[in-house]
Amino acid sequence: MASESTHEGLEVEAVNLTLTDKAIEQVKALLARDNRTDHGLRVSVTDGGCSGFSYKLDFAKKEEPGDLVLEVGNLKVYVDAKSVAHLKGTTIDYVNSLYGGGFKFSNPNASGTCGCGTSFSA
Repeated sequence: MASESTHEGLEVEAVNLTLTDKAIEQVKALLARDNRTDHGLRVSVTDGGCSGFSYKLDFAKKEEPGDLVLEVGNLKVYVDAKSVAHLKGTTIDYVNSLYGGGFKFSNPNASGTCGCGTSFSA
């Protein structure tokens, strides 16, 4: 859950982007594995995918102009301004399955999703 956030002129409490403990653990493990402990997680939404929009996760060392910055479980999370509206109320989890693990997005703004779980329509 987000504990601190900063962004000029944006109602950050309304974003309510949440990462579960499992997701935070996995991101921190990936950062440690890649010797990027000074980085944070960049979360964004891009055009594309089979349903219209795709989620994108990446590592970032610092915030970009216009980013919303959240502090989640001692992990910096950067969200670009264009993605904020699509991510309001979203929970990011990490799940293990028979075929491996991956990040799962539960997004109340999505009117539809595709079978791959990484794209959605609004």
